[in-house]
Amino acid sequence: MPYYSALSIFTPEYWRTASSEFHNVRSLIFAGLTIAMGIVLGAMYIPVSINLRISVAFIVLMFGSMIFGPAVGLAAGLAYDLVGFLLFPANVFFPGYTLSTMLEFFLYGIFLYRCRITVLRVFFAKLTVDFGIHVGLGALWSKILFHKAYYYFFLKSLVKNIVMLPIEVVLFLVLLQIFLPVLAHQGITSKPKSKFIPLF
Repeated sequence: MPYYSALSIFTPEYWRTASSEFHNVRSLIFAGLTIAMGIVLGAMYIPVSINLRISVAFIVLMFGSMIFGPAVGLAAGLAYDLVGFLLFPANVFFPGYTLSTMLEFFLYGIFLYRCRITVLRVFFAKLTVDFGIHVGLGALWSKILFHKAYYYFFLKSLVKNIVMLPIEVVLFLVLLQIFLPVLAHQGITSKPKSKFIPLF
């Protein structure tokens, strides 16, 4: 049986497979590379407002989570946040951001690991992370840290993510289209049946 096989997240086999990635040397190497590259890219950003920035680190996180899945993703998210804070400390360490980062890795893994990659799947992965974590939880963490109204941060983050969502989705899809043959050859994704990533 080939390394790749599409699995449903609602089956025990999916979670056994995802958990087994902790024993897969390739997955652990990719997790380490994802953490390192993500931290470097995350340190290069465009500031937008208080606690709001534009970064391309999400690309590495999505690719990594697609390879090592949601279980390893939780551990990778924890390491990513802690190591990132040690290397590039912000104002204060806040565990809410650690939780958000772990959830971000986890959700990307849920949407992209061991599945048939489509444009809509990538879109909904980014939509869920951007508006569930970055907007919803991000505004809550900013309210706690900066003592301003929740909706002050919520609205600013909402506008930023509405603008950036299509750009981020297209950017990731373009890069994924380029690397998809390599990923399929390595058994990470299914072999594409057409030249381009299908819509659904």
